[in-house]
Amino acid sequence: MESTPPPAKKFKTSLSLCGQRRDHAFTKEMEQQRRELPISRARGKLIGQLRQLETAIIIGETGSGKTTQIPQYLYEAGIGRQGVIAITQPRRVAAISLAARVAEEKKTELGMLIGYTVRFEDLTSDKSKIKFLTDGMLLREAIVDPLLRRYTVVILDEAHERTVHTDVLFGIVKAAQRKRKELNKLSLKVIVMSATMDVDLFSQYFNGAPVLYLEGRQHSIQIFYTKKPQSDYFHASLVSIFQIHQEAPPSHNILVFLTGQEEIEAMSRMCRDIAKHLPQGCAQMSVFPLYASLPHLQQLRVFQLGQKNCRKVILSTNIAETSVTIPGIKYVVDTGMVKAKHYTPESGLEVLAVQQVSKAQAWQRAGRAGRQHAGICYRLYTEEEFEKFLNMTVPEIQRCNLASVMLQLLALRIPNILTFDFISKPSPDAVRAAIEQLELLGAVEHKNNQITLTPMGKKMAAFPLEPRFSKTLLLSPAFHCTEEVMTIVSMLSVDSILYNPHARRDEVHCVRKKFISSEGDHMTLLNIYQAFKHVGGHKEWCRENFVNSRNMAMVAEVRSQLHEICAKFGVRLVSSRSDTGNIRRCLAHALFLNAAELQPDGTYATLDTRQHVAIHPSSVLFHCKPSYVLYNALLHTSKCYMRDLCVVDAEWLYEAAPEYFGRKLKGVKS
Repeated sequence: MESTPPPAKKFKTSLSLCGQRRDHAFTKEMEQQRRELPISRARGKLIGQLRQLETAIIIGETGSGKTTQIPQYLYEAGIGRQGVIAITQPRRVAAISLAARVAEEKKTELGMLIGYTVRFEDLTSDKSKIKFLTDGMLLREAIVDPLLRRYTVVILDEAHERTVHTDVLFGIVKAAQRKRKELNKLSLKVIVMSATMDVDLFSQYFNGAPVLYLEGRQHSIQIFYTKKPQSDYFHASLVSIFQIHQEAPPSHNILVFLTGQEEIEAMSRMCRDIAKHLPQGCAQMSVFPLYASLPHLQQLRVFQLGQKNCRKVILSTNIAETSVTIPGIKYVVDTGMVKAKHYTPESGLEVLAVQQVSKAQAWQRAGRAGRQHAGICYRLYTEEEFEKFLNMTVPEIQRCNLASVMLQLLALRIPNILTFDFISKPSPDAVRAAIEQLELLGAVEHKNNQITLTPMGKKMAAFPLEPRFSKTLLLSPAFHCTEEVMTIVSMLSVDSILYNPHARRDEVHCVRKKFISSEGDHMTLLNIYQAFKHVGGHKEWCRENFVNSRNMAMVAEVRSQLHEICAKFGVRLVSSRSDTGNIRRCLAHALFLNAAELQPDGTYATLDTRQHVAIHPSSVLFHCKPSYVLYNALLHTSKCYMRDLCVVDAEWLYEAAPEYFGRKLKGVKS
């Protein structure tokens, strides 16, 4: 590997969540850490500038301390104390861990002065004055109160990530700030922060807002590139992990960036297996996965201090790119790859595919290595390849299905969603396709040359779910299966609840047989939940059946919140008992846009665009050939796979949308 010096960077901070210690030595150490942060030197000047400005854009090195310190500086200086200071994060793990860290620094119980709100979890109180929350949750609050009257300061952090929620939030916060000024309400201060962003674009969008630069990184980072392109980044990362492990002191932990849960779980197994057979005298290794759908308690394990003479290896998606500091990370292994959604409105195809990161993402990843001491980043690509990366990540709003976005904007009572003030406008084709989808779902209608929400659409917008899942829940009473649909939607909201250790593949297959339904993955998930509930959520049962008990606990939390929203709208909570046909019929009436048909040659084609697709090997229907199936998502690897399948009848699809399917279904004639 060849070494290339990184750009000038310095800094230090720690978001350790290991306990709520309040001893004097620990408090002194934390205060010392705060004083050593680069931002500390700029505190007085920064407060003076922010006091005067209505809107500011802050660029600061990864780890300069901006995310944890600026909310505290504002509060301590009396800026924004009339209301709540909000700090948005693209990811729930960042919102939770940052709130915990700041609560530690303020020597207060989490949920009091400092709180957080993420999807399906709220730890705030009337006393909360500094609130970390995901951008999606602030958007949901804006549906109820477009002026965001509760807040006096909104800090939009990690602006470079450009998630779809973040981009919508830029427009909503900008409009709230303007309207509050027009109505002579308490002013709203807006602060946009990132380590890397297109400052000209952001400054121009926020009416020429000044850009404030925070200088400083306390620790240097060395960057190493490969001499030749790597054909298999997964294998290259495995080799890199064990090269470092055999040469570096055990206190130097490793953070590896991979693309998804399955890849991370596979790498975890391989690392643990190899570590068992290393020569005597080699340090022990503890392997920790980190991805968005991992339950909160498991995510927190990566922040805990490791055992003596035992190296921590954290295998993470891009969830660890920003805002969270994992203690003891000395080495970063960057595969240069990330899993991202791409939607083509012309074909209606939304595909989750692995792609190269942008330069901005690569620098964010490298920055994880220098948080507490000098670090090293191994990039598993050549410097020539890096130079060809895009400078910034393409905004999600320009590459995703906009149905959820359009539904939210309509719920926010935006006068004309077609002219909404996006910082980067999505294509007109994508907007039109989203509106057509919402029309087919019965969520919107055209009135007086305007697009408005139907009564059904208003209810759909109240659920923190994709429109199709909201529709499924709202339709379920008509099919006498609300309880079952609520369970299925909750199971799908937390990603995989199944644990599949590769070494025990035959045992897993044998144990799972009793749950498998010939009607598909949705019914199989329902069977697993019902069996889990029957044994009272016993952890031993989960272990014996290779079910993730923590993920199942999260399912129960999600289900409870959906139950509350259903009760609020008077949705009857009825059960189909053993009639699974009713459940599948209900799913067909809401998820019909994701339907595929068996072709004469034994392959499948989507009904909408005739895209060739295949059943994913993880599906219980992998060796089956039902005539019609629904799928939750398409995953593109060697081919386009359908994931999470349900067997349906052609007649049900036709019932759901006669005009739509009259010209698409071979099995039914209009």
